[in-house]
Amino acid sequence: MFNKIYKGLFLFAVVLLIGTLGFFTAFDYSWLDAFYMTIITTTTVGFGEVRPLDDWGKIFTIVLLLMSVGVYGYLVTVISDFFSNNVLMEAFRIKKELKEIAKLEKHTIICGFGRNGRQSYEKLKKFKKTCVVIEQDDNFIENPIYEEIQFVKGDATNDDVLRNAGIEKAANLITALPSDANNLYVVLSARQINGKLNIVSRANDENATKKLKIAGADHVIMPDKLGGEHMASLLVTPDLVEFVNRINMEGDSNANLEEIGVDELPKEYMMKSIQDLDVRRNSGCNVIGFITEKDEYIVNPSSKMILKPHCKLIVLGRPEQIEKFKEVYE
Repeated sequence: MFNKIYKGLFLFAVVLLIGTLGFFTAFDYSWLDAFYMTIITTTTVGFGEVRPLDDWGKIFTIVLLLMSVGVYGYLVTVISDFFSNNVLMEAFRIKKELKEIAKLEKHTIICGFGRNGRQSYEKLKKFKKTCVVIEQDDNFIENPIYEEIQFVKGDATNDDVLRNAGIEKAANLITALPSDANNLYVVLSARQINGKLNIVSRANDENATKKLKIAGADHVIMPDKLGGEHMASLLVTPDLVEFVNRINMEGDSNANLEEIGVDELPKEYMMKSIQDLDVRRNSGCNVIGFITEKDEYIVNPSSKMILKPHCKLIVLGRPEQIEKFKEVYE
């Protein structure tokens, strides 16, 4: 719509230029008189001529008048559509949202709001994580159900769209587009713009997994494969699967898993052992996993494991125990 308005203004400027040059060169008017004649002709105000026109001058004036009427008609139509379709209000709304997004830091960008994108958003929402969703489908963007979501309308493979979503200051990116090629393009662009970004990508084909990791994805998930393995596990080890399902990362009744960075603990515990934390007695939780500074995953770590910078603890407990842990070790 803005492009149409700019086009109309450009055409109007061209008409003024043609009229001014025509009166100046063909009819020996001064620049001021030529511009004056052009203005009173194109605006049809009806003021008198600077001096009488000959036949060719009258023909030129008629052509100029018809051209200006056509341009005016186009401009009036475009501007009427602009206001009648609430385009102006929508433009202001989008501009306001982009300003708010520009203020965000350490947020998560979700590319694509299909089934996987929505599931990712709902999970992050439960953890009170700030998210920005890139989506092209107006059915999602204009749906009142999702009015609380900060949407950026556009193609996630476009660098400008990623920048509108605050890619430079984001901490995480989830690309859940249906096409592996598009996911690969997003990962390449995002990694180039923000080298510190933690990127999780969806993949449909196993052959795309390696390419996505080479492109810069930290984690690649195949939803269809996970779903099939889960269904098979329900047949082979149903009780084990049910037990694992009860160990969620959220919920009010089940046991929860929480990832705690060693850097988030009080400084007095730095370079101390897990035993020194005395997690079980202080909060009721259990430390069931440890991630080293080299991203090595240790299941059921020894109590003698040293808490070093950039390491992480995986803590298991009921919701109230997790909250107690955060209170004690904040």
